[in-house]
Amino acid sequence: MALHRLTSITIGVPDVADVARFYSEFGLREIAPHRFATVDGGEQLTIEPAPTRRLTTLGVGVDDPDDIARIEASLRAIDAPVRSTGDSLHTVESVTGVKVDVTVAPRIAPARTPDPLYNGPGRAVRENLRAPVVLRAEPVRPHKLGHVVIGSVDKEASQRFFTAGLGFKISDNLGDRAAFMRCSSDHHNVLVQKAPVNFLHHTAWEVADVDEIGRGATAMLEGHPDRHAWGLGRHHVGSNFFWYLKDPAGNFSEYYSDLDCVVDDALWTPEDFQGARSLYSWGPRPPKSFVTPEDIAAAMTGAHRPA
Repeated sequence: MALHRLTSITIGVPDVADVARFYSEFGLREIAPHRFATVDGGEQLTIEPAPTRRLTTLGVGVDDPDDIARIEASLRAIDAPVRSTGDSLHTVESVTGVKVDVTVAPRIAPARTPDPLYNGPGRAVRENLRAPVVLRAEPVRPHKLGHVVIGSVDKEASQRFFTAGLGFKISDNLGDRAAFMRCSSDHHNVLVQKAPVNFLHHTAWEVADVDEIGRGATAMLEGHPDRHAWGLGRHHVGSNFFWYLKDPAGNFSEYYSDLDCVVDDALWTPEDFQGARSLYSWGPRPPKSFVTPEDIAAAMTGAHRPA
């Protein structure tokens, strides 16, 4: 695949300083005012002022200028606006207004994390030794930006932009409600869901394992129980462990680990999921405020109010 990762995102929020403090505590490293880096992905989050919370820019990495040229041709074929400078390309998803920057960027080459030593029935791989994971004391640090989820008032048009225009692959579907799309070997990097208003639902950040999810969320909730959104659980679509927290602007932010990996398109068959499996395999039931965030419900009411 010419596409190989999400490089970065920019989110707009009314109170930049408050949201920046949240992501600093979440484990991202602030390398400049309101600009944050992950362990393996480098600078991957910028927070900027906006009247309401939203995803403003999405970055996608490709291998070489030939990839830029191919994507430019595909975007022009679907009448998407495009501006190319050789090693970068700039376009806009017209429904949601999200700007997309496609750039020649290095692939992420993370150092392998040690396999956790988990004992099980008939499998004592850790004998006479306390589990190393319970001795971890360092702060949890996300390794990379994994995916973003956005709502679109024209899901099919937004999906076409990402697939026919940019070259994302569909991993799985939730009927006509949502599409899980990838620009890397990760199961999904962008999910577009049908919505009555355009909005950013959540961003997702990879950590080493489920213990790091639990440690990170526990630290974030200490003194801030209102940050809890949903978790701990495991998704069925994508298979990953998850825990969602809510930033001060109302965006959900997910710690995740153990996501499905698609390295050969020919060996992966997209499926269509409905019901509970479209949301999770196990864990607490998702609250209504996660499925439809409260500020989005208010916006929907305003959008449908008679003139």
